[in-house]
Amino acid sequence: MRLTFLLLTVAVIISLLMAFSGAAGAQGEEATAQLEDTDGNPVGNANFVEGPQGVTINANLQPGQQAIEPGEHGIHIHEKGDISPDFEAAGEHFNPTNAQHGFNNPQGPHAGDLENIVVNDDGSANYTTTNNRITLSRGENSILDSDGSALVIHHSADDYQTDPSGDSGDRVAAGIIREAATGEATTAGGTTSGPLPKSGGPTILSGLLPAAALLVGSGLLAYAVLRRR
Repeated sequence: MRLTFLLLTVAVIISLLMAFSGAAGAQGEEATAQLEDTDGNPVGNANFVEGPQGVTINANLQPGQQAIEPGEHGIHIHEKGDISPDFEAAGEHFNPTNAQHGFNNPQGPHAGDLENIVVNDDGSANYTTTNNRITLSRGENSILDSDGSALVIHHSADDYQTDPSGDSGDRVAAGIIREAATGEATTAGGTTSGPLPKSGGPTILSGLLPAAALLVGSGLLAYAVLRRR
């Protein structure tokens, strides 16, 4: 009875350790963007977190900024991680599948198309959306590909249909999207297929596996002692 209980305890502990390591390995990649106006003044920031449903984007504009007027504005992910000498350097919308623009377009949307952002009267905004057409890992739809990408806010609202930009007007704010852990605008290996290792996964797992092995060894030793009795 004591032997059975001991072995069951060891098995449960190992299962919990492996489940924890799997959960840790499932944590998503993260990226950030510091948004600035056409004069280079900071106006806000954005965070990108990859999860099971896609990449969740949270963009915040600081109160008092004057580059983006109150109201509805187009916001998109553009194809290049470059906003110098002006925002046109970011290229067109991120569109690896060669779709047309707009959620209401039968041939759309672009992978980089996003729902409009609404700016409050004081210039602030808190915007959240999830995009399942992009990834922060490697692959064709990675926005951290070999030439990076940028988040761009436009002067007018996106009509969700007109190709190629939703008739959203001039680019009034933008920021290069960078991997949170490294500050890099591209991932090592560019668009190589297959996911990147998830943050924290290999490190935690490498520590847990020896612990599991130690527990197994302890169980076997206890088993041998009990048999001698």
